[in-house]
Amino acid sequence: MGQQETSRGTAGTTDGFGGEIGRGQARTVRARWELQTVSRIREAVALDLVAREVCDEVVSEAELVTTELVTNALRHATPLSDRTVRIHWKARGNCVEIEVSDGGSDTEPVPAARAVWATSGRGLRIVRSIAHEWGEQRDEKQTTVWAALGGPSRRRVGH
Repeated sequence: MGQQETSRGTAGTTDGFGGEIGRGQARTVRARWELQTVSRIREAVALDLVAREVCDEVVSEAELVTTELVTNALRHATPLSDRTVRIHWKARGNCVEIEVSDGGSDTEPVPAARAVWATSGRGLRIVRSIAHEWGEQRDEKQTTVWAALGGPSRRRVGH
């Protein structure tokens, strides 16, 4: 692994998954199906977006959304066929899209009803409140939940 700095300062060359920070137009990681993945992927996304000079507000939103989507996948779904969860993100200026794919579940990902004393179930409500657009795509092999942050989504405008 190359040098890396975990603060919002200068990023090194590779992240904890061995990927080049800030290189290319998008990044995809297949991470192990375990709870430690949440903090590791949150850090990788943040380092990458900082290196791409995404504004601090959108980086913070991306960290929170990534945390919620990966946690939901690990708690409520099954792993992909290779026992991983797939995280894909791309940035164009201050617009960021994040996708988390898993092996699916018997239920559809929807925000839980509001419950003041609930100790869980707020993840997609948080995502919905931060993202200007979010959604899910399903097929027989996987479910992908995505969120668009910081501006108009290319999904909406059809690019």
